Amino acid sequence: MTLVNVVARVCLVCLFPPSAYDKYKHRQQALEQARSGPLPDAPLLIDAGMVVETVAPLCIVTGKFDRLAAFVLAGFCAVTAVGYHQFWTHSDLGAPGKSKGREEMWEFLKNFGLVGGLLMVAFPQRSRR
Repeated sequence: MTLVNVVARVCLVCLFPPSAYDKYKHRQQALEQARSGPLPDAPLLIDAGMVVETVAPLCIVTGKFDRLAAFVLAGFCAVTAVGYHQFWTHSDLGAPGKSKGREEMWEFLKNFGLVGGLLMVAFPQRSRR
């Protein structure tokens, strides 16, 4: 793996370990957010999320089981986007000024941007040289 590839992978996953720590440090707030979505068993979701957000980035950066880890993390991001950032349900999407709908839209799009990058790690293109 080249230095550029390692740096790119670090950049791709750098937000996940602090996010896992934040879930640990502010568990009640994380549980409230988990309960706001469509999935059951918020404590299990938070615990599983902390594991995924801690282990998958390590695998991706070190190259150990990186493709599987990237696929799992991509799924985590997609579920988070669709389940917890439903911008289309907010009536203030086009309103001037601060808007919960736009805030959720940017979170949704950020998550799917990460999905794209993670899928590139999970399913790398082979060089045609």
